[in-house]
Amino acid sequence: MADLFDQAEGAREKAAQAPRPLADRLRPASLADVIGQDQVLAPQGPLGAMLATRALSSLVLWGPPGVGKTTIARLLADATDLSFVQISAIFTGVTELRKAFEAAALRRGQGRGTLLFVDEIHRFNKAQQDGFLPHMEDGTIVLVGATTENPSFALNAALMSRAQVIVLNRLSLADLERLAQRAEQALERALPLTAEGRDALLEMADGDGRALLNLIEQVAAWDLAAPLTPEALGQRLARRAAQYDRAGDQHYNLISALHKSVRGSDPDAALYWLARMLAGGEDPRFLARRITRMAIEDIGLADPQAQAVCLDAWQVYERLGSPEGELALAQAVIYLALAPKSNAGYTGFKAAQSLARKTGSATPPAHILNAPTAMMKEQGYGAGYEYDHDAADGFSGQNYFPDGVKRPVLYAPPERGFERELKKRVEYFAKLRARRSEGG
Repeated sequence: MADLFDQAEGAREKAAQAPRPLADRLRPASLADVIGQDQVLAPQGPLGAMLATRALSSLVLWGPPGVGKTTIARLLADATDLSFVQISAIFTGVTELRKAFEAAALRRGQGRGTLLFVDEIHRFNKAQQDGFLPHMEDGTIVLVGATTENPSFALNAALMSRAQVIVLNRLSLADLERLAQRAEQALERALPLTAEGRDALLEMADGDGRALLNLIEQVAAWDLAAPLTPEALGQRLARRAAQYDRAGDQHYNLISALHKSVRGSDPDAALYWLARMLAGGEDPRFLARRITRMAIEDIGLADPQAQAVCLDAWQVYERLGSPEGELALAQAVIYLALAPKSNAGYTGFKAAQSLARKTGSATPPAHILNAPTAMMKEQGYGAGYEYDHDAADGFSGQNYFPDGVKRPVLYAPPERGFERELKKRVEYFAKLRARRSEGG
C-alpha cells in the first residue's frame, strides 16, 4: 500500500514539473486580469453588476473561439464561491449529465452551490437542453453555457428564457498586443520580430487570444540571428484560417455585410466582404444568386441594366469556374454598389400583395372582362370598354381596379437614375387620368 501511495505522489510531482503550454500558464487568476471583455466585466457591465451583489444567474457566453469563455466561467465560480464543474457537449451523454446533476444536488444539501460549465452547449439536442431546466429552476445548478453559434438559433426557447446571454467580443489588435506583452514577461524575453513582423503576428491570430499564445510559443522557441520581417514570419508560420461556417452564423453575418455595403454604395467594403466569403469557402453560385437579388431589391428600375449585368456575371462564372469566374462576380458587385438605388418596385409589389390579400376575391370591373359568349355579353362583360389605341394620346384613363376598391398608389419612383424618366411618365398618366375623370 505504501509503495502505491509513493508511486501516486511521484506521478503527481512529475505532472506538476512537466512543461505547461503558454496559454495555460497565462490563464488569468482573477476577472480583473481578463483582457478584452470590459463591456461585460466592468462594474456597470452585466457580469460586474451580478458580482457586486454576488447574485449570479444562469448565463450563456456567446463569442468566437479564444476570447475567454472558459476562463470567465471558472473565475465567476471562484468569485461567487461555487464549485466549478466543467463538461463538454461533445463528449457528454445522458449518463454523465445525470451524474453531474446528482453530485450538484449532494453539494446543495451540504450548503454549497455548483456552477456547471457546459462547453459547446449548442451541440446538445432539444431534449438534452430541456434536461437542464428543472435543476436550474430549483437552484441545484447555476448553468453557464459557452457557444460560438448564435443562441437565438442554436438553443431552445425554454433554456433561453432562463439564462442571460452575454456577448463576448473578438479580441482587438490592442487587446492582442497586451496579451503579447504579458507573454513576453512570462518568457522573460522579447519576441524576435521587427515592428512590422509583430503586427503581422497579431493579425495572424485573427482575434483569438489562445491562437496568439500558441503562435508566440512557436516564435519564442526559434534561435534566430535577426528579428523576423512579415515575409520571413509568413514563410515559417501558416496564417490561421478565418472563422467561417457556410451553414452557421458567420455565413449570415457576412452576406448581410455584403448586401448592406452594396446598398450603401460602398464598392470597397462590398469587395472586401465578397473576398472574405470566397476565402471562407462560400459557394460562388450562392453569391451569384444573392448578387442578382440585390440588383432586383435595391437597384430595381433605377438602373434596368443592373439585373442583366448580374445574370451575365453568373453565366460567366458557370463557364469559367473558380478562380477566374469570381472576377465577374466582383465586377457585378462593383456595378451594383455604384448604381443608383431604388426599392420602389420592391415596396410597390409588397404593397400590391398586401392589397391583394385584403381585397380577397374581388372581380375585375365588367368593362375589362372578355365576353367570348353571348350570355356573357348579356351579363355586361366588356360593356363600355374603351380601346386605348383609339384615343388620340393612346390613353383611355379607365379604371382597372375592382369596383369598390379605392385606387391606391403602389409604385412611386424616386428622382434617381432611370426612374427619373419613369417618374415623369407616372405623373403624365396621372394628369391624363385626372383630366379624363373630369370629362376633359
